[in-house]
This record gives sequence, structure tokens and C-alpha cells, in this order.
Amino acid sequence: MARLGIDLGGTFARAAVVDDHGKILAVDKVALSERSPSAVVEAIARAAQQAITAAGALDVRACGVGAAGQIHGESGVLAVAPNLGWRNVPLGALLSEKLGHGVRVVNDLRAAAWGEFNAGAGRGSQDMYTVFVGSGVGSAVIANGRLVTGGGGVAGELGHTKVVPNGRKCGCGELGCLEAYVGGHNLMAQTRELLEGGKSPAIRELTGGVVEKITPVTLEKAAEQGDPVASELYERVALMLTLAVANQVTVLNPARLILGGGVLTHCPGLRRRVVEGVQKYASTTAREGLLISEAELGDDSGIIGAALLA
Repeated sequence: MARLGIDLGGTFARAAVVDDHGKILAVDKVALSERSPSAVVEAIARAAQQAITAAGALDVRACGVGAAGQIHGESGVLAVAPNLGWRNVPLGALLSEKLGHGVRVVNDLRAAAWGEFNAGAGRGSQDMYTVFVGSGVGSAVIANGRLVTGGGGVAGELGHTKVVPNGRKCGCGELGCLEAYVGGHNLMAQTRELLEGGKSPAIRELTGGVVEKITPVTLEKAAEQGDPVASELYERVALMLTLAVANQVTVLNPARLILGGGVLTHCPGLRRRVVEGVQKYASTTAREGLLISEAELGDDSGIIGAALLA
């Protein structure tokens, strides 16, 4: 049976027709010029129809959506979607009405994890923990071959565990979340603060003093050059992420740890620290036999996983 998978980001929506084995048969992408729920639903429906047509007008009767944010259980309601500025939007119901069939909405990282589990780096494992560090920090738990969603549907929110009491404000609205320090947007914000405060010669040299040239990689490069202020910040955020992941390995005892996301891909030093830190800080028994792998499916993991969860 062909299924429809939707990857809903903050600026684009991708729709793909996917077979039961996780193979993408056709895909389409549309820009989200407007971010109101009605405009986004229209854009998704347009991309979905174009993907279905490209796949040969297959009969698609199931749809899964991976969306960045926190979802209320199985209701399909996006409780918080920072990238879209949404709160309590019934995306599942709106899309179901538009598309004419059932729609399942899940967190984008859970969708990505399910994609990797079935068609990527997680194949052959029954107990898997996935951590993606991109613009934000997401994670997902698969135990005994099942995706763990929790009583309220928000299990696995590593990015919103607290690492600094009453600390930096996170996009979710709360204070001191891991994501507020390690997520790509917040890494850039903290790097920008060092540049604007004139505290880091290396950051100024790397960017030419132009704030817009800052990326998550800037901080790692400045630290590698030995800049003391950049190094202090880098060491602090790296330790936060490392301890958070290592502690989850201790708690969950996965057979496989999948690491992905743009920040870990483009900041190899940070990824190396996480891998080494898991071996150092996770409990000895929990890390025995643990296989740490890179995500294999790239940008397609979420769209494949969403389709297979439909």
C-alpha cells in the first residue's frame, strides 16, 4: 500500500508517496509563504497532490505528518510549534478534512527515528535512541520495536529537559532547556552575543565582524583556534549535550544510539565529544554493546518515518 508522508518545517513542506518498505516513489516540495494554519494546510495539500500525480495517481489512503513541535497525544493537535508560531492548532483534523482521509501527526524527530529504524541506520535493532541536533534538539525512543510516545504524547523531549535552572529562554517558552543552549539557533545567538560584546577576537576574525555570517560552526572553529572566551562557551555547551545524552543512555539502555542533525554533521568536534562522553559518563553496564551510528537517510528520514507511521 502506498502512503503519504509529510515533512512540515518552518519554511517548507515536503510531501512524498512512500511504499511499505520505506522507498520514496515521488516527492514534491512547496515553500510556506504564509504560516497561518489555513495557508499551511493548503500548501501541504498542493504538495501532496503533486506527489501523488508524479507517482502515477496511486490510491493513497493514509497520511503521516512529521512536524517540529509538541503534539497532544494522538489528537493531532500541535500544542507548541515554535518554527511556525503556532499553539494548539488541530493540524490533524484540518488536514484530514482537506485530504479526505485519516492523518496521523507526530513530532518530526519521532518520525525521523521511525524512518531510520525501518529503513536506515536502525535496521536490525529493537531498542534504539535517536538524537538530532539541528536548529533545535530532538530525540526519540524506540523500545522493543515500538515507538515510545508517553502518556501525553511528548516522550523523548531531550531538548526540553532543564540544564540551567531559570536559564536562557527556549523557543517552547520555558527557561533553561538544553535546546536553549545547544540548538543551532541558540548556539548562533550565544556566539552573536560574544561578537557584539567584543569578547572574542577569533569570532570577529572568522566573520569579519558581520553578524549574518555566524553559523553553528563558527563557535567550534573559534574554540579550535584557542580563543579563550569562545572555548569557555563551547566547552560548556558541549558538556551539557554530552551529559544529557549519556544520562539517557544510562536510563534507557539502548542497543543503538543514532546521532544526526545539521549541527552534529557540520561540527565534527562536537559529535566526537558526544561519542566520547557517552563512553565516559554513561553507566558501564548501559554502554556495554552499545552501537553508535550516524543517521543514514538525511533529510528523507522524517518523511519516510511519517509515512510508515500512518
